[in-house]
Amino acid sequence: MVQTPRFAGSRRRGGSQARWGLLVLPAALFMVFFFVWPVGQMVFRSFTDPATGLDNYVRFAQTPSGVRSLLETLGMSALVTLICAVAGYVYAYAVRFASPRVAAVLLIAVIFPAGVNLLVRTFALQVVLRDTGIINQLLIRLHLISEHLTLIRTEFAVALGMTCMLLPYMVLPIYSVMRGINPEYVQAATGLGARPVVAFVRVFLPMSLPGLYAGSLIVFVAGLGFYVVPQLLGDNAGGRFLSQYTADYMAQAEWGYGSAIGTILLLVTLTTLAVAARVLRVGDILRLSFGGAR
Repeated sequence: MVQTPRFAGSRRRGGSQARWGLLVLPAALFMVFFFVWPVGQMVFRSFTDPATGLDNYVRFAQTPSGVRSLLETLGMSALVTLICAVAGYVYAYAVRFASPRVAAVLLIAVIFPAGVNLLVRTFALQVVLRDTGIINQLLIRLHLISEHLTLIRTEFAVALGMTCMLLPYMVLPIYSVMRGINPEYVQAATGLGARPVVAFVRVFLPMSLPGLYAGSLIVFVAGLGFYVVPQLLGDNAGGRFLSQYTADYMAQAEWGYGSAIGTILLLVTLTTLAVAARVLRVGDILRLSFGGAR
């Protein structure tokens, strides 16, 4: 009687898994050559160009405009995150409890602009906000103003532009979580005597917080690296984002200092993700946010 080795099946399964694993190889090579290698080169050059050491980072710390750009980047990203959180939560709530047809229209209104190129949408905002744009022309025709309002090249324009670009990434996680919340929970609370506002605050809001946390994290981290919107809508003679400073010094061939600024921006982003992972349990939040809809 011939016995088949017990490990033959597992060996075949292991070989099959290895062959399937080869399918990941092109993506892995792509990430190595077009992401890991350039980032590694940037970090390495920040310590070695023009001389080995921390000179580039000391220079940044001693440059008031550099530190101000870092604080402005963090402040604007936090402000846009707060605006998107409030507007996105209200919008997602409206979509969740609207009729199916209205909900479909509201979702399309959020998703469709996100598919349009960011540069195109930013130029469209330029047309709307400039001195001869739609807003100023409308206000003048209604005799509400006598002179053009300065809307473009301001912090308001940057905040508005970033909000328009990032709002879908707040709405969709919140809505996904809200869809997984059974409305009967709120009905049960009101049936037990709680007022609608109290039922919302004590029942619905806490259950929808994972979506709000996930959306806030996505918006804040994405806002840190914004370049096109502040470059085209902001006051480039005044406050500038850290990404703009990186591009400026790279354009001037100051590779070491530009790499140091880019590395600082990378460290800020990674620190934000690390803190969020420690405090908010990001894995569970993202799983609930993007797997909440059934």
